[in-house]
Amino acid sequence: MFIQTTNQKSFNQLQNDWHPIAIAAVTLPGTMQSITLLGQSLVLWCDDNNNFHLWLDQCPHRGMKLSLGTIQENQLVCPYHGWRFKPSGKCSYIPSLPQLLEDNLKGCVRQFKLLVKYGLIWGCLGEPVGDIFPYPEFDEKSRRIVFCGPYDLAASGPRIIENFLDMSHFPFVHEGILGDQSKMDIPDYQVEAFSDDIYGEGIRATKCFSWQPKASKKSNQPELVEYAYRVVHPFSAILNKQSSGQSSTSDGLADAISLHLQPVEPTITRAWIIMALNDFEHSEQELREFQDLIFLQDKSIVEHQEPKLLPLNPDAEVSVVSDRLSIAYRKYLKTNNLQYGVINHLAL
Repeated sequence: MFIQTTNQKSFNQLQNDWHPIAIAAVTLPGTMQSITLLGQSLVLWCDDNNNFHLWLDQCPHRGMKLSLGTIQENQLVCPYHGWRFKPSGKCSYIPSLPQLLEDNLKGCVRQFKLLVKYGLIWGCLGEPVGDIFPYPEFDEKSRRIVFCGPYDLAASGPRIIENFLDMSHFPFVHEGILGDQSKMDIPDYQVEAFSDDIYGEGIRATKCFSWQPKASKKSNQPELVEYAYRVVHPFSAILNKQSSGQSSTSDGLADAISLHLQPVEPTITRAWIIMALNDFEHSEQELREFQDLIFLQDKSIVEHQEPKLLPLNPDAEVSVVSDRLSIAYRKYLKTNNLQYGVINHLAL
């Protein structure tokens, strides 16, 4: 059983978890954007002091979307009646009643918690039950950080994560890049639960090997590539990979690619990728374009799977030994009683 041994929590309460909603570096002062998280409409904006704010995208006066308004004098202005709201969320001015002093105004926008970690802004709709999982590769100085996305997909989060963990599709979906149909066999690999201070807790797979014509942007020949995967949250997973021509870093395999999902609706998802690479030769644009190509090939697959929700009943879909990690991921979701983006009729 893949049961978390410490800090076990039920992931059916996703409103109390942190979810990625934006890249911090491109969320500039004086800008705002509409966000949907777990079906909730939000507005994310940045004030003149470079502080981020995550609010309900609804004016408390008559329910207008604040994200359609403007930012003036470091305040968010509703486009309907011009009510102004300070970074604290409190209404400071009503144009139709200019004689009212701010102390006499009761209107206040509902605010939500957020934080910045790994270069992303993360939001929480409820009360966070813990910190965000570890991603130590992000802080290793020998790696180069590149952000990719966001990618919008008409697919459930668990379907997307499961695809990320799957190697046997490489020769078909990524033919000529990550796969070769003349070398399709997947050697057996190891899958286990883990819990430690460095990588957090979840499930991981190691000693995964795949023959790849072009394993990365810097690869110039076909080669056998070693992978390691770990799932650290139902909607976040990290892979490490290393080709025969790369040198390991002090913390393991040369490259790390993490996938983090923003659940918009049960079958609509926004995806973010953080790459921690051992490639200082290519431009960020070149590295991002390579990852974009791979991800968009996967997008065409996950958007056409049925059912849209990932079934957790082991008899719902036929599995084989090369699906060992996928099977473990579904057990992990079931053990943690996930109810969002899945078919889980036999929930714990």
